[in-house]
Amino acid sequence: MSGVLHHPGRWLLRLLPLALLALAACTEPAATPGPASAGETLSAVIDLSDQEVVVTRRHANGTREVYRWPVSTGRPGYRTPTGTFRPVFLSRDHRSSLYDDAPMPWSVFFNGHIAIHGTTEIRSLGRPVSHGCVRLHPKYAEIFFKEVIEVGKANTVISVVE
Repeated sequence: MSGVLHHPGRWLLRLLPLALLALAACTEPAATPGPASAGETLSAVIDLSDQEVVVTRRHANGTREVYRWPVSTGRPGYRTPTGTFRPVFLSRDHRSSLYDDAPMPWSVFFNGHIAIHGTTEIRSLGRPVSHGCVRLHPKYAEIFFKEVIEVGKANTVISVVE
């Protein structure tokens, strides 16, 4: 015990690994790309007019998977931005910091606070009612989220068209 009193720095150094472990346990791990083969790509084309997204995954061997799902995009005054984007940030269990802590499961952020994410408002899918995000049925949002992780953010393109 006398060593601790005479060398407070050692005591702190011994606690540092425990503090780092506790911090790591409290934070959600960042989503990192999986071992996608070279040449694999993922594209999501969100059509604001049709209120749907077409997701295409092209595999390295030439095969492709295509999903077509209804979405809900930005209502008047909260337009979903058009253009071509890449995912920036992924969050499995996100909550909105802008809109009453609203749940945004399986979020794939692609333009500032705009994301493709799951919604509990599945009855609104097919109509523009969001604050700019692209809402999906939660099971489809999970599929898209996992596809982005497998292929990697750098190999994913999100296009929003009129």
